[in-house]
Amino acid sequence: MEKLVIEGGKPLEGTVRIDGAKNAALPILAASILAKGIHVIENVPNLLDIRVMLQILEALGCDADFREDKVVLNTDGAREFHIPEHLMSKMRSSIFLMGPLLARFGQVRVYEPGGCAIGLRKIDLHLRGLEALGAEISEDGDTIVCKADRLRGADIMLDIPSVGATENIMMAAATAEGITTLRNAAREPEIVDLQHYLNAMGANVLGSGTDTITIKGVESLKPCRYPIIPDRIVAGTLLVAAAATKGSVTLENVNPAHLHAVIHVLRRAGVSLQVEGSSISVNNAARPKAIERIVTAPYPSFPTDMQAQIMVLLSLADGFSMMKETVFEGRFKHVDELVRMGADIRVDMNTAFIRGVRRLYGATVEATDLRAGAALVIAGLAATGTTVVEQIHHIDRGYDRIERIFQHLGASIERFVEAPAVKHSS
Repeated sequence: MEKLVIEGGKPLEGTVRIDGAKNAALPILAASILAKGIHVIENVPNLLDIRVMLQILEALGCDADFREDKVVLNTDGAREFHIPEHLMSKMRSSIFLMGPLLARFGQVRVYEPGGCAIGLRKIDLHLRGLEALGAEISEDGDTIVCKADRLRGADIMLDIPSVGATENIMMAAATAEGITTLRNAAREPEIVDLQHYLNAMGANVLGSGTDTITIKGVESLKPCRYPIIPDRIVAGTLLVAAAATKGSVTLENVNPAHLHAVIHVLRRAGVSLQVEGSSISVNNAARPKAIERIVTAPYPSFPTDMQAQIMVLLSLADGFSMMKETVFEGRFKHVDELVRMGADIRVDMNTAFIRGVRRLYGATVEATDLRAGAALVIAGLAATGTTVVEQIHHIDRGYDRIERIFQHLGASIERFVEAPAVKHSS
């Protein structure tokens, strides 16, 4: 098992270029199945989840070449529509392949997807959306089977603005017969990026970024070259890390419009931020201020994927803060680990009450999920003493060698491989 060892207390300083967004790249890679031929996807982050998605695509018959930040994907050879269980269990985003495979082959077989343990994330909205487009859905043992001779446009209302369901329905409807109107759609920037990619392939999709998306089905799509948008969550994580360590950091290749809610919260906490074009700079020497109330909610509100990181900053703030989590019910598992480092946090149901302390102290902690792991790294960077973060495979799902990013900014952080214990026979 690998772990990160951090010597805290050093302000971060320097400039970092933000890579492409994982949550945009995954559905775009899945959507490539819709068009036979060679796709070139640029600005792709080198992450565990991306590599798992490419393994799945290769298992389906595609050829994938991933070098530096570019994926060349040949989908001509795709013949399989049954996603292997051992790969699907590694990553929840494998569910994005349901819509494209159903559209291309008329059927798809999947298992319940894996991913972070941050609460229930059912796929019923995905299935109901595909069913509305004409798919017949059944269970065959431990697999879910979807079949449709021809998908047809429909008027679909989502119970909640699910990002994954919105994207799956968009992809399935792109080549369906007729018009699909998707209401109460999610509005995240990654959905806008998927629309742009589908349209670059020849689709006719309008309205992403609003709560109503219209998809006029076309006969076929063609492959294309496309660059992924910058990762707003990685950018937000680095902004918080700079603020928590009282550092001076500039982020390049950022879309500040995607970070309005995060920037707003940081400024409420007294963090000095300067936004100029596609860069954001933090120059923070003061102790952060407490924030009376933050509520996570779907975009454009404050993102659940930044909740844990901001909680670290509020743990060091002057005063009393409250944070309410409304998206996932199991997303406070990092609280116990922060308390181990000296934070004063109490949780009641879906609300965390945070009394700021002057400093955190190094400890051995465990990353329970992707964003919790990133938060613990930030806490270690800001803390006094040595912090050891274990179970860092979670962090690798969303950050490309996070220790290298922070080393570039002057942090004392190293990755170590821990040898497995040797069992001796008696």
